[in-house]
Amino acid sequence: MRKIIGLAMGLALAATATHAQVSVDPNRPKAIASILDWRGEKQAKGFRDIEHIFKTTTVRRGDKVHPLPVAARQIAPTFAYDGKTWAVDDYMKAYRVSGLLVLKDGQIVLEKYALGRKPADRWTSFSVAKSVTSTLVGAAIQDGKIKSLNDPVTTYIPELKGSAYEGVTVREMLMMSSGVKWNEDYTDPNSDVARAGGSVTEPGVNPMVSYLRRLPRAHAPGTTWNYNTGETDLVGVLVSKATGEGLAQYASEKIWKPYGMERDAVWMTDPGGQERGGTGISMTLRDYARVGLFIAGGGVADGKQIVPAGWVAEATKREIDNGTPAPAGYGYFWWIRANGSYEAVGIFGQSITTFPKEHLIIVQNAAWPAATGKELSAARNAMFEGVRAAVR
Repeated sequence: MRKIIGLAMGLALAATATHAQVSVDPNRPKAIASILDWRGEKQAKGFRDIEHIFKTTTVRRGDKVHPLPVAARQIAPTFAYDGKTWAVDDYMKAYRVSGLLVLKDGQIVLEKYALGRKPADRWTSFSVAKSVTSTLVGAAIQDGKIKSLNDPVTTYIPELKGSAYEGVTVREMLMMSSGVKWNEDYTDPNSDVARAGGSVTEPGVNPMVSYLRRLPRAHAPGTTWNYNTGETDLVGVLVSKATGEGLAQYASEKIWKPYGMERDAVWMTDPGGQERGGTGISMTLRDYARVGLFIAGGGVADGKQIVPAGWVAEATKREIDNGTPAPAGYGYFWWIRANGSYEAVGIFGQSITTFPKEHLIIVQNAAWPAATGKELSAARNAMFEGVRAAVR
């Protein structure tokens, strides 16, 4: 079951990423067959230069930068894995890690770069963006733009009225439990994940909304977890409709400017011009760490509560069974782990992992040789344990 869940987590985004964004070169719309196919230097360069490959919008930073002080004591973790002892540099080389940053009590205790990446270089997030999107739902609730998580989705996306989304709540969407039937068979070119959102089929209607509103219901809302990347894009549409702003603009106003990100981010858009709620934010390694700090601090920026008090605690706890033994599970677009952490995770090795009781945040960006895999995740988890031991 865990392997199946891992594949769902990783490959769901990969399949939609192939179709639901737009090349910057209209004369070469198929120039990049699939992000999944990138390897070697093409992969590393593409991940750090996504705005020159696909259309994006900019998440503007503000005038100040949230400091990330460097601790007096830096760590040099070692850990046992696969029958040998690993140092961090060995791990980064073997698993094509472009950036690794560790914060303990808000201070940098480890920061390393590779694959030609520099500290000012952005790196694409893949599904880490989902956790940012769920945070923007919290911000919209705090702003009164979304009245309640118990509101029907159709209140904010009226185009879904009369579809299988009738009666589905915002909360159920964040838990990936809408109950709407969705096929994520990556070997089937006619699956939903392969077909959804690739083009504008109804003028004036977001392409993902247009596709999803034709699907039937498979389960009662709120009863069954089913990883559905298309619905995370749908939540992005919901936030934009509720706030009257694009996701990039709203993220700028609610996180990037008030919290003090060091560099503008960019966010990939779909064929309708909507930023994709499920993927494609590119930011610096340190700004990934700041996202982690913002969440760990309860969603407070510049002395203001950006999300409702208690939102973070609710979003990052086990809201629904996703097939992994309790206490692991799924929150509001956050993965809840049995080791006490919560994570934002993307394919090819992207993650923001927070151990709240230890005041520890580990950020990794990578260009794994495969989108996901049991061995890749096992090595990353072994590295995490080495870091945890080194900061004690």
